[in-house]
Amino acid sequence: MSDYHLNVGDAAPEIVLPTWPEGELALSAYKGEWVIVYFYPKDSTPGCTTESCEFRDALADFSAANANIVGVSRDSVKSHSNFTNKQDLNFPLISDAEEALCKAFDVLQLKKNYGKEYMGIERSTFIINPEGRIAHIWRKVRVKEHVENVLQTLKELKETA
Repeated sequence: MSDYHLNVGDAAPEIVLPTWPEGELALSAYKGEWVIVYFYPKDSTPGCTTESCEFRDALADFSAANANIVGVSRDSVKSHSNFTNKQDLNFPLISDAEEALCKAFDVLQLKKNYGKEYMGIERSTFIINPEGRIAHIWRKVRVKEHVENVLQTLKELKETA
């Protein structure tokens, strides 16, 4: 059993939140398809930009595998708009300013920076299967090679589905 309350096999939390550019989005909109949901700390920061751009560059491969990509952070829709336009992102970003989805996916963790403690997003990625269940989870993600690992895992999950 993990220290987290959301595990592989659980139903993905159903929360409707504002997105850029769609307006509002619930993960159930992807019922019948695979979806990759990645949580990242902040728009336009080095690691988050690298991760988002790697998902952007791999979108065709994910689409070929009938999978969608959705990014989530606590940034505002306006911040997501600026980030999307600057980085030419090609998938929706959910604005979770109230932390509802972050809490539901249990990605808020105590962090330390320059001697200060605060609650922040632990970089995490979830694969949700076409039935709306969690198929795979990465916690404490390191950006390097992460997107290719997600794509490989997705392909393996689809083969055994």
